[in-house]
Amino acid sequence: MTLSFLLTSLIVVVSPGTGVLYTLAVALTSGARASIAAAFGCTLGIVPHMLAAMLGLAAVLHTSALAFAALKWCGVVYLLYMAWQALRETGALAIDARPEEARSSRRVVVTGFLINILNPKLSIFFLAFLPQFIAVDEAHPLGRMLELSAAFMAMTLAVFVVYGLFAAGVRDRVITRPKVMAWLRRSFALGFAALGAKLAFAER
Repeated sequence: MTLSFLLTSLIVVVSPGTGVLYTLAVALTSGARASIAAAFGCTLGIVPHMLAAMLGLAAVLHTSALAFAALKWCGVVYLLYMAWQALRETGALAIDARPEEARSSRRVVVTGFLINILNPKLSIFFLAFLPQFIAVDEAHPLGRMLELSAAFMAMTLAVFVVYGLFAAGVRDRVITRPKVMAWLRRSFALGFAALGAKLAFAER
C-alpha cells in the first residue's frame, strides 16, 4: 500500500463533507456514543459504492446520465430533508439532554448509511481514484481493490470517530447555551443545504 494513496485518502476523508457534518451534528445533539454510531453508519455507506466499483456498476453510473441523475436527485432531496430536520430540531438531529439514554443507535447508523449511499460521487471516486493505485500487471486486481477500499474505510471510521468524540467533548458547554445551539442548528441546516446544492450541480 503506497504512501501516496494513504495521504491522498486522508485528505479526502478529513475534508468536510456530508459524513463529517452529520457526525458532528449527532455528537453535539446526542453525545459520544451516538457519534460513534454515526461514524460507523457513514463508513458502512461506502460499502455499496465499493461493491459497485468492483462489479462494474459504477461505470454504468458514470456513463448513464439517467442513472446518475436518479441517484443524484435522491441524494439532493435527502440532504435538504436533513437540513429541514436540523432547523426543526427533529429526527436524528434532535437535542437529547441525556446522551446515556440516547435514541436508538440503529436509527443513527441507518441515517449515516443513507447519507453516503445516496452520494453518487462516491461511486465515481472509487471508479476513478482507486484504479490509479492498482498496477496494470496486478495478478489479483479485485483483491487489491478490496484491500485499498478497506484501508480507505478504516481511515474514514477513525477520522470520523475523532471528529465525533471531539464534538461530544464540548457538547455540555454548547447545549447549555440556547443561542449557541440555535446558531449551530442554522449552521448545520445551511451546511446540509449547501452540500445538497453542490450535489445538484454535480456533473458525472
